Amino acid sequence: MKRAGRALVLFFASAAGAASPQALEIIRLADEVRSPNKPFRYRVTIQEYKSGQQQPVSKQILDISMRFIKPEKGGQADARSLVRFVWPPRDRGKMMLSDWYELWFYTPELRRPIPISPQQRLLGQISNGDVIVTNFEYAYHAELLGEAPCGETHCYRLALQRKSPAATWPKIIYWVEKGGDYRPWKAAYYSLDDKLVKQVLYQNYLPVLGKARPTRIVVEDLRHGKGYSVMEYSDIRLESLPLSHFTKEYIQRGGN
Repeated sequence: MKRAGRALVLFFASAAGAASPQALEIIRLADEVRSPNKPFRYRVTIQEYKSGQQQPVSKQILDISMRFIKPEKGGQADARSLVRFVWPPRDRGKMMLSDWYELWFYTPELRRPIPISPQQRLLGQISNGDVIVTNFEYAYHAELLGEAPCGETHCYRLALQRKSPAATWPKIIYWVEKGGDYRPWKAAYYSLDDKLVKQVLYQNYLPVLGKARPTRIVVEDLRHGKGYSVMEYSDIRLESLPLSHFTKEYIQRGGN
């Protein structure tokens, strides 16, 4: 009986070990859908909507450069971004730099860049961390919970638990479409007290840089129910972006 019990324990341990790589593989492939594994640049227009209103109450345009690189075999992964503020005109000259989980903000009125929080609001429901492509594979442990309907298809449903307190959200429930494309469909973000705070919907998939990618992201405020924000992506292109463009010295020189 003891041997049978031990065998049963080993069986479930082996099954759990087999499930984990499957979950990690799903979020890795979904990461590749959200962003190419090469330096790239794009423009994002953020508009904030109040509940029940058809017209946006505010608008912001950002020009974002990304080094989001995962080596295939060994080597050092890279996750850096440089955000230039384009609109409204009063914000021109402002910049935000990220290196993994560390963020700095710069404006010409400051002598030097200052550290900021990823959770800090940028516009409406959008935080600093939302405008930067999150590397789920490196930032979170993943568990496959099962499958669920999502729109007109079916999705893998995954639970993500952050590996480090530096990651913006402690828990995420993540839906990724089945069928071979691994397209992200929805993500639900939870606070430390396990309360649902906001929901992100990935929409308007278009051929971009060799793959169908979401060009519209809707961020809904679920805790307060005050409205939602929409991020529209455009002018997405590969660009040579050396490491020297992602330093505090570079943005202090005005990003030139």
